[in-house]
Amino acid sequence: MIGLTSAATVIRKQLAAGDPAPQLADYETARASFRFEQARAWLDGLPAGGLNIAHEAIDRHADGPHGERVALRWLGRHGEARDYTYRELRAATNRFANALQALGVGRGDRVFGLAGRIPELYIAALGTLKAGAVFAPLFSAFGPEPIRQRLQLGNGRVLVTTAALYDKKVAPIREETRLEHVLVAGGPGLDPTREDGLLDLDALLKEAPERFTIAPTDPEDMALLHFTSGTTGKPKGAVHVHEAVTWHHATARFALDLRPDDVYWCTADPGWVTGISYGLIAPLTVGCTMVVDEAEFDAERWYGMLAEQRVTVWYTAPTAVRMLMRIGSDLAREHDLSALRFVASVGEPLNPEGVVWGLDAFDLPIHDNWWQTETGGIMVANFAATDVRPGSMGRPLPGIEAAIVRADAEGRPELSDGHVQVVEDPEEAGVLALRPGWPSMFRAYLNDEERYARCFVDGWYLSGDLARRDADGYFWFVGRADDVIISAGHLVGPFEVESTLIEHPAVAEAGVIGKPEPTIGAIVKAFVLLHPGHEPSEQLRRELIGFARKRLGAAVAPREIDFVDLLPKTRSGKIMRRLLRARELGLEEGDLSTLETPS
Repeated sequence: MIGLTSAATVIRKQLAAGDPAPQLADYETARASFRFEQARAWLDGLPAGGLNIAHEAIDRHADGPHGERVALRWLGRHGEARDYTYRELRAATNRFANALQALGVGRGDRVFGLAGRIPELYIAALGTLKAGAVFAPLFSAFGPEPIRQRLQLGNGRVLVTTAALYDKKVAPIREETRLEHVLVAGGPGLDPTREDGLLDLDALLKEAPERFTIAPTDPEDMALLHFTSGTTGKPKGAVHVHEAVTWHHATARFALDLRPDDVYWCTADPGWVTGISYGLIAPLTVGCTMVVDEAEFDAERWYGMLAEQRVTVWYTAPTAVRMLMRIGSDLAREHDLSALRFVASVGEPLNPEGVVWGLDAFDLPIHDNWWQTETGGIMVANFAATDVRPGSMGRPLPGIEAAIVRADAEGRPELSDGHVQVVEDPEEAGVLALRPGWPSMFRAYLNDEERYARCFVDGWYLSGDLARRDADGYFWFVGRADDVIISAGHLVGPFEVESTLIEHPAVAEAGVIGKPEPTIGAIVKAFVLLHPGHEPSEQLRRELIGFARKRLGAAVAPREIDFVDLLPKTRSGKIMRRLLRARELGLEEGDLSTLETPS
């Protein structure tokens, strides 16, 4: 099925027996012919005019031949299971929309969700969109302070949560917010009479009618509010509109090769943009069955789910891949994973070893892709029908114009007469830039026009990520502009150094920073997490430094290595290099609201 070159630089793709032909079968033809209007034509639009995400995700399927297909299969942490067909999901989301209307909540009002992967959260998100209100997800592991910040910044009027989360995280800060209604999911557990505005969500839904007509929704109406964490300042609220659904659907087909008869599992938490864009909206627009697992990572459980649910398309994160790699591929081979035909990863660039490891565990490479909260959907990807270059984020989606623009030593774009300079040299790194206009592009940072305007220069959206583009059009991540290390005049990308260290059999994960040094500006320092069975030692430290020098050269290889038991990461899998740097240098740690805390 797959041929791997001896240098492990290209994974040759061939169609396996029984696999359907990829929907993006000819990349170059699609690049030349695709227009965004085509993606819009794949959707129905509202009967009375306009475009609404929830209609495209649910109602159009409920009214058609797939109405009795399972849309959402929920698997509880204690063995519970619940199925919702498209018709049942339509009824449930209609009830939520009616409940909001009965509370006087409507167009433009902000409904926040603070819960784990429970059905009520997904129903609330889609019901909110039906009602013309705006859904804003919150990560359930946030503490009271980041919740307060986001509720205040987003002018939250309604919160959907659980009794336990309300008592622990919301009650202490509620008086500092504008919350009028708190809808508590999960049945009895919170006395709704103890405070004004506390309502039993289950009771509300039972009383609400299950018929609802979505009012005409303009494609540019605000639909989603996703918060991204600042390094030291306040979080940014990225505004997305209903038009985004056209790109969610198109990328589900192009980048994930999703189709109606698929069983799809996205492991992302619904508190993050991936958990909404590709853990909820995109799969439902396709009309497939979406699996949702309430529990957190457990390798045995995950492999069991892949096998028992006959998952065909799996979208996960580099952190999960590296954790599975640490355990080894033997456990994967104990399960029947033959239904899997496509595996993808997102959250942070996937190291080349992770891509290739997929061949051993699943007989499939793991397809990396790149996008951001601000882009709203996948921009660059490795596709089902095309060769995979391990370590590369892939090539731009049809309709997406991407380029590398020249950057200075601080990672800022260099301007010539007010214009950015597009890099032609395939070896030169610069800022990854995109031509604006794709449907899921964020329309604003909430209440921060100046910050939004700074993202666009000379007709390009500047991502803040440094990358390079090779001669064949594949893009390679170098690092965030504020992560790149300047050492003796060299721009060193931490991801390249981390990936090289992971090639060593003792190394499970690595995080790399620049440590100030007066003579050359900075030295490269690595923090290394070892595989089980390997112990830190001075001998191993010297061995790893020599290993890296042999592959990267003395100018790029780390000069210092510390062994650690844990690397700070966000819940979406990104190594928090700024936090490593702050702790190493004794600096303020800044916003830690997205930090993953060990259980």
